Amino acid sequence: MLERAPWPDDEAYLAGVPASLAPGAEGSDGGGGGRLRNLGANDVYRWYMGRMSSSPSSTAVTATPGAKDDKENSSGAEAEAPPPFHPDVKVNLIYPCTPSHVKKYSRQPARLVRETPEAYAAYVRPYAAALRAGGRLNWVFNILDGRTEQEDVIYRTEPWGQLRHDGTDGDDDAKKQGFLLLPDLNWDRKTVEALHLLALVERRDLWSLRDLRKRHVPWLRAMRDRLVDATVQTYRQHSLEPDQLKLYVHYQPTYYHLHVHIVHVALEAGATQAAGKAVGLESIIETLEAMGGDADEGMDRLTMAYTVGEASDLWTKIFEPLKRGEKPSVP
Repeated sequence: MLERAPWPDDEAYLAGVPASLAPGAEGSDGGGGGRLRNLGANDVYRWYMGRMSSSPSSTAVTATPGAKDDKENSSGAEAEAPPPFHPDVKVNLIYPCTPSHVKKYSRQPARLVRETPEAYAAYVRPYAAALRAGGRLNWVFNILDGRTEQEDVIYRTEPWGQLRHDGTDGDDDAKKQGFLLLPDLNWDRKTVEALHLLALVERRDLWSLRDLRKRHVPWLRAMRDRLVDATVQTYRQHSLEPDQLKLYVHYQPTYYHLHVHIVHVALEAGATQAAGKAVGLESIIETLEAMGGDADEGMDRLTMAYTVGEASDLWTKIFEPLKRGEKPSVP
């Protein structure tokens, strides 16, 4: 039995990793001599599967004796067939890389915080609003508006932009019911047991689970059912069944536009699925249904406990000052 060993922390070794991936042209089909296979890109992220120079798959495979002329070079000698592409690393390229990205991906101690409804309203909501106003969601809106990553969209509700006509209050954006489904950047798009998809909702008035209310329950149930069905139908060649899927949202999310993660139950539960980060969609629906009050009662009335890194703005600007009895520095 073989298992992946942790990355060594030797600086000289780590400094040589980019060079081990560099030789050869980037390929989109996994063939040729390239050591990077592009999976996709958006305004900020580009992600690849790569193979290190020390990988066994980097050894060329000699063509079968007696191959046709097109397998021979101009001198008549046998040509070498491209080696099979067996990636052993996942590469995420972030450009432009901001200080916030560095903080997010740097190794750091974590803290468990309790976000009360009062702390959310006074500090966390303004913090999220400032991030949204700063253009952090442009890449999401580009996908929703059909400008980027459309080749990666595997499901989109039709007709797009359809509004409810059930007498519900709210502007037109709040009445939109659509969503689309595309692969998450952490999935290699091949291993079904590691399946990880992302659903972006069309409406833009829902920033996180904090904005969900009792009146959203029918919509959430319908979206859950359609997401499961679309995933099963898309990957039916793998005999995928509904009870092999988990749906959850993050709190705090990486970006403040409501989105749902769909993963295979066999996917190794790392930090992104851990308690204090992932909240099951079914649990949210059941919590909303069990709430007293009218249709506007929602998740913003609850105290939420979750983990944050000590380098994150949520800790340094909000929860660390609160712990010291000081006023947080948020807009």
